[in-house]
Order: sequence, then C-alpha cells, then structure tokens
Amino acid sequence: MHPDRWRRGTYVAFGSAVVVAVVTLVVAAALWTDQHGHAAKPIGPPAPAAVTVAPGVVPVSADAPVPTAAGLANALAGPLADTNLGALTGRIADAMTGTQLWQQGADVPMQPASVNKTLTVAAALLALDREDRLTTRVVAADQNAQPGVIVLVGGGDTTLSTAAPDEPTWYRGAARLSDLVNQVRRSGIKPTAVQVDTSLYSGPKMAPGWDPDDIEGGDVAPMEPVMLDGGRVQPTSVESKRSLTPALDAGRALAAALGVDPNSVTTAPGPANGAELGSVQSAPLMSRLSELMNASDNVMAESVAREVAVKLHKPASFSGGVDAVTSVLADAGVDLKGVSLRDSSGLSVDDRLTATTLDDLMVVASGTEHPKLRPLLDLLPIAGGSGTLSDRFIDTGTRASAGWLRAKTGSLTGTNTLAGVVTDRSGRVLTFAFLSNGGGPTGRVALDNLAAVLRTCGCGG
Repeated sequence: MHPDRWRRGTYVAFGSAVVVAVVTLVVAAALWTDQHGHAAKPIGPPAPAAVTVAPGVVPVSADAPVPTAAGLANALAGPLADTNLGALTGRIADAMTGTQLWQQGADVPMQPASVNKTLTVAAALLALDREDRLTTRVVAADQNAQPGVIVLVGGGDTTLSTAAPDEPTWYRGAARLSDLVNQVRRSGIKPTAVQVDTSLYSGPKMAPGWDPDDIEGGDVAPMEPVMLDGGRVQPTSVESKRSLTPALDAGRALAAALGVDPNSVTTAPGPANGAELGSVQSAPLMSRLSELMNASDNVMAESVAREVAVKLHKPASFSGGVDAVTSVLADAGVDLKGVSLRDSSGLSVDDRLTATTLDDLMVVASGTEHPKLRPLLDLLPIAGGSGTLSDRFIDTGTRASAGWLRAKTGSLTGTNTLAGVVTDRSGRVLTFAFLSNGGGPTGRVALDNLAAVLRTCGCGG
C-alpha cells in the first residue's frame, strides 16, 4: 500500500483512561460491655459508600487535529539524538487516513526481533477462524503387525499440558495429557509400545539465524508438532530451559502414564492412520494469539505460522510459514517491499523488515476494509499495563503514555523495536513503527522515550 493512501474508518481512543478507585478501609472495631453486661457494640466510622465505575472509553472525534510533519520532526528531534538508539528507522501515520506524517529510513530493511510476530498474528486473524483448535490424537498402529503399539499424532499443538486435572495449566485452556491417558485406558487396548508421529511438520527444526543456546536459555524449542507446555522442561518455572526433543518427551510422558517403558518410545516411520483411541483439543485461536502476543512466545508464533500454512495448503515448515504469512498480508494490501524473513517469530538474526511494512500493517488494521484484522490492535500489549509492556512506560519521563499506547515489542542483542498505535494529546490516533539496530546499553529506554513523545506532543495541526 502506498504510504499516502487515504483511508477512513471509525476509531476508539486506544487505552483511554478507565479508572476504578478501590478503597479498602480496615477498622479494628472496639467492643465494649456496659456495667449491666449487655451485648458488646462495635464502634468506628460508618462503612464507605459503594465504589462506582465511570468508563472513559469514548469514540475518537474525526475532527481531532492531525499533527504536522514539522511539529512531529521538532518534537522527535531531542529523543532521536540519543546515541543509544544506534541506527534508527521509523514511520508515523494518521490511523484514520493512512497518511504518512513522518519517516526516517522507513524503507530500509532492519532486524525486527519479536515485532515480526505482528505479521504472523495478522495473517492468522485473516486466514483462520477465531474458534479454530488444534487436535492431538492417539491412534492404534496395525494391531496384527504391531500388537499393542499406539501412536501419539502431533497436530500442531505445542501447548499440551502435563498439569494434573486439579492444577492450572501453563497456557490457559490447554489440553491435558491426562485426558488422553484416560481415553486410551478406556479403549480396551493394552499398550506395549508408544510411537510419536511428527509428520505434520517438515523441513529443519531450527530456523536459519537461530542460536542453539536459546534452547538452554528457554527462548525456543526445536519445532515439532507436539510438545508439552511449549517444550519446557520445568513447566511451572518461568526460567525453564526447553527440551531438545520435545515430541519424544511428550511420547515418553504418555508412555510412563500408561505403564510403558518411556525409554522405548520412538518416532513413527510415517503418518499414522489407525483407529483413534483418544483426542484432545487446544484452546481456541484467539486465546492462543493473546498469550502469544502478551508473552511474545516464540514457539507459539512458529506453530501459528504453520497453522496458516496448512490452511493455505503450503508446507508446515519455516519457509512454508513465512510464505503463507506474507501471501495473506499481500492479499490484504500490506506493503511488503524489502521484507526478508527466515522465521515467523523474529528470533532469527537474519530476519529483515521495514518500518513501512510494520506501520502499514497498523494502518490496515485500523481501517474498515479488513474487519477480521481489527483484533490485532486489541492484542497489542498496553504501555504500563500488560504483556511485554507491563513494566515499561512507568517512569516519570514516559508515564503519560501508560494506557494510551499499545505496541508489540522486539528485543535482541543491540536491537529494540516497537510498532503499534497511540492516541495523542489532542485525541488523534496515530500508528507508528520504530526499529533500532546496533543500539547502546540503554537502547530500550531511548526507544520508549521516542515513542512517548507521540502521546504528549500536540505537534501542531
């Protein structure tokens, strides 16, 4: 889409203040007994009045002034001078019309880090149904040739949980391995061996530009179509490292629960098509996308991209996922010039995106031509309030943006990125994308300072 393309839509002041004051008054009521021994009576102030809620989310006026290019340039000049930004590219547009208001190197391909996930989620919203679920099955192998052999068939769900029935799961609404175990037990087959069918996914398990140390560091697992708790070795620990063999681990856990030697679990030689003994389903797509964006979950992003690829009859691989995501967005009119991706999570150091592409995606999501894409804005973390922005925009210099700015973050060594929407001081909704490469030790702070200007600046108009 051309940067000056005119677009009109209906908007809401993203992050408009909705304030609920909760006041708790604890009174140690003194009890007394009179000289006649009558019942004790409490003393103290009367109970406070009930709390009322006054929502402040209101439609944005179409008459709110649009910042001028000169006004923006002047306001951004100070934060842009921070050398901790390194090489900085960016673009700002008016959400209502799509008109570009400011840019700096916007068409230069840059390392995006996790802001790449906005493309993946956008494609999923456009190509899939909000209620789509992924199914993990257990089937029987040929009982004549392989009596007692059962196969765990990966259907792309990387959130299958080992949590007990009365315990919370790592991912909200995740399917439980215990349900599969119970169904197999009721099937009448006495398992003697377990195989794992990983044929849904193809190609390499690690993307070009991924660091194998990130598995130990807990950032990612080799991509296979069935995992336990995203491949986490210790699912109740935030700092858990990931498994080197997540699919086999799932098979071993199933085997152990069924009384089969977990060390005997193998990968199935091909697709398994036997009689179904049990199945469980993941949470709906929208729930998974919410967790993906708020936690910036790399494994979930890669599995969702493969979900889109399968829908478009493309290979469920890194390249197939990228091809599917970019194809869907191109059909929606998003400007993809200069895009070169190796994965769908942004973890690869070889990924390249432009500020034009990221900002254009926000403009398209803000418009009315693709209503299925609009939830992308709701899925963006809120400054000072949720997800990867919950602990940002809370310092004195940026606090005014808290609640008013929503954006997807991205962070790799020397790289910090932000793309999202913000309502400025006059009530105009702006879209923006900033990519900082080769930044200094306080590069993230410098980027937040830059983005915060968009909320506080009147910037003419």
